[in-house]
Amino acid sequence: MAQNTRTQALSDAGVSIWLDDLSRQRMDSGNLRELIDTRNVVGVTTNPSIFQSAISGRSEYDADIARLAGEGKDVDAIVEVLTTDDVRRAADLFADLHTATHGFDGRVSIEVDPRLAHSTEETIAQAKHLHEVVGRENLFVKIPATEAGLPAITATIAEGISVNVTLIFSVDRYRAVIDAYLAGLEQAAAAGKDLSSIHSVASFFVSRVDSEIDSRLEELASEEATALRGQAGVANAQVAFGVYLEAFAAERFAALKEKGANVQRALWASTGVKNPEYSDTLYVDSLVADPTVNTMPEKTLAAVAEHSQPQAALTAEKATSAEAVLERISEAGVDLADVFAVLEREGVEKFEKSWNELLATVSESVESARA
Repeated sequence: MAQNTRTQALSDAGVSIWLDDLSRQRMDSGNLRELIDTRNVVGVTTNPSIFQSAISGRSEYDADIARLAGEGKDVDAIVEVLTTDDVRRAADLFADLHTATHGFDGRVSIEVDPRLAHSTEETIAQAKHLHEVVGRENLFVKIPATEAGLPAITATIAEGISVNVTLIFSVDRYRAVIDAYLAGLEQAAAAGKDLSSIHSVASFFVSRVDSEIDSRLEELASEEATALRGQAGVANAQVAFGVYLEAFAAERFAALKEKGANVQRALWASTGVKNPEYSDTLYVDSLVADPTVNTMPEKTLAAVAEHSQPQAALTAEKATSAEAVLERISEAGVDLADVFAVLEREGVEKFEKSWNELLATVSESVESARA
C-alpha cells in the first residue's frame, strides 16, 4: 500500500508520526497495521486515559479478565497483564521499523502508575519492572516530568532503560528534563553501558497550554489579550525546540555523542486541537522540525492526511520570535508560572483519575466473572 502524500511529506521533513492510541480492537482489526502502511505511523504512545478507554466496556478483554481472576490475581495485577500484553503485541508489530531506524522509531510507550508521580523511588522501581515485564527493546517507559520524576528519569536512563518523559508544559521544566537525561547518560557511560542503545523523547504538551492560557486571556477581556488567543501553545513549543537546538549542540552532549549517545528528541504531545475556531492541523503544521516526534490522536492524523499544510521548519530564529509572543502574553496579565503549575497538577490528576476508573471497571468485571 502507498503512503499518504501529506504524511510522507512530514516524514521526509524529519517528523516521526506516532499514534496517540492503542487498543486490542485496533490491532485485531488490522487498523494499526493499515496506519503503519498508509499514514507513516512509526510508533505508538499510551497513557492511563487511553488504556481506560480501550478496556472499559470492551468484550475483547473479558476472557482474559475471567482467566486471570480465576488464577487468583488481584485487580492491579490483572490491569498490568492486560496493558503490558497489548504493549508487547504492538511492540512486536513495530519490531522491523525499530531495527530499520536503529532504535529511533518503531517505539511503543507505557506509563508508570500515575499514582507514583510524586514518588521517586517507587517510579524507578516500576520503570525497571515494566521494562522487564514487557521485555521488548523498542519499549519506552513513560515517566512524568514532576519534581520527583526528574531524578527517576536520570536513574532509569542510567540503568540503560529508554524513557519517554511526559507531562512537560514549561520551557524551564524542559531544560531540567534535558539535564536529567544527560546526567543519566553520564552515569550510564561511567558504568560502561552502551549509550547507543539508550533512547529518549521529551513529550512537550501543546493544546492544553492554549486551552488554559486562552481562558485566562478571555477573562482579561482586553483587546490586546484577545488578540493573543491561540498563540501560546505553538510559541511555547517553538521556544522549547530552540532549547533543544542549544542543548544538543553544546559541549556536554558532544562528549557523550562521541561515546555513541543519541539526542533526546522533542515530542509534541496533546496535538488534538480543542478549539474548533483553530485549524485542526495547527499543532502539526506549525511544529515541523528535524528531528521531532508528533504523536497524534487518530482524528488529527486523519485531518493531516487530508489537508495538512506544513510550515517551514523550526529554527533558532523562530524560537526567538516565539519568546516575544510569550512575553506579550505575560505582559497582558497572564501568570505563566501559575499556568504551567496548574497544567502539571491537572495532568497528573487526570491520569490518576483515569487509572482509578480503569481499576474500578476491571474490578466489576472480576466480580462478574467470579459470581
